[in-house]
Amino acid sequence: MPLLSAVVLGIIQGFAELFPFSSLGLLVILPHVVNLHVPTQGARYLPFLVALHAGTAIALLLLFRHEWIRIVRGWFLWLKGQHTADGKLAWLLIWGTIPTGLVGLVFKHFLAPLFAQPLLAALFLVVNGLIMFMGDKWYQAQRQHRVSLDHLGVGAAIKIGLFQILALIPGLSRSGATITGGVGQGLSFEESAHFSFLLATPIILAASILELPKLHGGLHGLLMPSLIGGILAGITAWLSARFLLRYFRIHNLAQLAAISVAVGVIGIILIG
Repeated sequence: MPLLSAVVLGIIQGFAELFPFSSLGLLVILPHVVNLHVPTQGARYLPFLVALHAGTAIALLLLFRHEWIRIVRGWFLWLKGQHTADGKLAWLLIWGTIPTGLVGLVFKHFLAPLFAQPLLAALFLVVNGLIMFMGDKWYQAQRQHRVSLDHLGVGAAIKIGLFQILALIPGLSRSGATITGGVGQGLSFEESAHFSFLLATPIILAASILELPKLHGGLHGLLMPSLIGGILAGITAWLSARFLLRYFRIHNLAQLAAISVAVGVIGIILIG
C-alpha cells in the first residue's frame, strides 16, 4: 500500500470515527471512488482498518485520561464495596460494551466480506443519516424526561450499547448510533457524545488486540502504512473529539445527518 494512501485514509478515519459519518463506510467507499491502491478485500483490509482504529482509541484514552483513571479506580473501589459515581460509570461502560463485543466475536467472519462492498456501504450511509434524524425526533420527545449521565441506569446503558452494534456494518456510524441511542434514553446531545466517546474506547481497543498481531512481519506490506495511518488517525480523532464536545452543547444531529445522507447518495452515484 502506498504511504500516501495510508495518510489519506488515516486522516479520514480519525475524522469520521467521531463525526457521525461512519469511518468504516468512508474507508470502504473511498478507494473505489478515487482509485486508491489499497487491499480492499475484507480479510486483507480489516487488519489495516483496525490499526487506524487503534490510533483513534489511543487518542481517546489520552484525551479522557484523567476521567479514565477515575473510572478504573472507581471500579476497583466498587468491587471493595465503596460505591461511587465513577464506579457506577465504569459498570455502565462495561454493560454498554458487552452487546457489541459478543456480536462482533460471533459474527466476525460474516461481517468481514462487507468491507469489500462499497455500494452497500454507501447505501448504509444514507440509512445512517436517517437514524440520526430519528435521534433528533427522540430528543424532542424526551424533552420532559431528561436525565443526566450520573442518573443513567444499567438498562439504558445496555440499550445504548445495542445501538453500537450497528457500527459493525460499514456505513453505519458508531458515534451517530450511540448518540442517537443516548438522546433516546433522555441524555442531552453533549452528554450522549461524551458517553459515546467513552463507550467507543474499550471496544476499539479490544478489536485492535485481536487483529493487530496479523500485521506482524509486515503482512501484505501493511505494517508501515498501518503505523503512519494510525498516528494520523489518532491526531485527527483528538481534534475531532474536542470540537464535537463543544459542538453538541448548542447543536443537534440534523446538520450532520443531512451530510451523511448527501455523502451516501453521492457515493451511490459514483460507484453505480
